[in-house]
Amino acid sequence: MQHELKARLTNPAALLPGALPAIQDLLKVTREGGVPESTLELVHLRASQINGCGFCVDFGVKSARKAGVSDAQLFTVAAWREAPYFSAEERAALALAEAATRIADTSDAVPDPVWDEAAAHYDEKQLAAIVLMVGITNLFNRVNVTTRQPAGTVTW
Repeated sequence: MQHELKARLTNPAALLPGALPAIQDLLKVTREGGVPESTLELVHLRASQINGCGFCVDFGVKSARKAGVSDAQLFTVAAWREAPYFSAEERAALALAEAATRIADTSDAVPDPVWDEAAAHYDEKQLAAIVLMVGITNLFNRVNVTTRQPAGTVTW
């Protein structure tokens, strides 16, 4: 039985003047870091899955498809370690995204081997783009989960 999901509040980024343009500007900057858009979308999707943000998972799948992410990758991103559909570069970005999203799970939130593997595939500018994408995604996730934004709706 399906029940109606209703947001607690209009998305805060829509309620506070200047918030949405600032977030969009920061998001745009991540796209200028030299990381393939498909990889950034996978990072966004995986962090959103970890945080249980239905709105962002739904939106992320749609954005990832537009960026050329394959169905095989979309269907297995939650189990990327066991799936053959990801490049070494994508795996390094996903590992970094998971570690940076789960910072409270361990005292060494982003262990050196995770960082070093990402740094072996990406230069500093690209690493900056991935780290910012993870941070922005976690911002989106926390706002949307807190205010219970339903999947499949766009309020801003």
